[in-house]
Amino acid sequence: MPEDQSTVEVRVGRIGRAHGIRGELTVEPLTDEPDRRFTPGAELRAEDGGRRVAVAGSRWHSGRLLVRLAGVEDRNAAEELRGTILVADVPADEPPAEADEYWDRDLVGLEVRLADGTPAGRVTRVQHGAQDLLEIRTTAGATRLVPFVTALVPEVDPAAGFCRLADVAGLLEDLDD
Repeated sequence: MPEDQSTVEVRVGRIGRAHGIRGELTVEPLTDEPDRRFTPGAELRAEDGGRRVAVAGSRWHSGRLLVRLAGVEDRNAAEELRGTILVADVPADEPPAEADEYWDRDLVGLEVRLADGTPAGRVTRVQHGAQDLLEIRTTAGATRLVPFVTALVPEVDPAAGFCRLADVAGLLEDLDD
């Protein structure tokens, strides 16, 4: 749990296998900003509320993020952490690194509007993968997935509480209805 109301808990990575014999770990980033979250001195903890760790160093090697954690000195200690989900307490008002990026917490709950401004539902979840998807609960009660790209979601205004979809047939309804 976050330390206080001014922070939010963010999943930042999943520990994979050990790399080498000196305690270095492979980490699957679960954040769009791994270089920001795995800087030396960053304080992380296991999602299950267990162990707290400090990042001693990180680097990219052959497309993989390798992380050294303080107190993890050998391969055996690294292997014991395999599968652990790491979280960080992040200031609630910390902006993303890029101006046109959004935190999941900024998107979930937004009213979804059609191109003409008609309310059409709410964002209930953001699914991450090769393509980020907005999971939308429509006003008709259906759940739809919309790729989160500017061509389909041209306007996002978390301060005003909405996002607007492009005028593209089939985004929120079945075309054969």
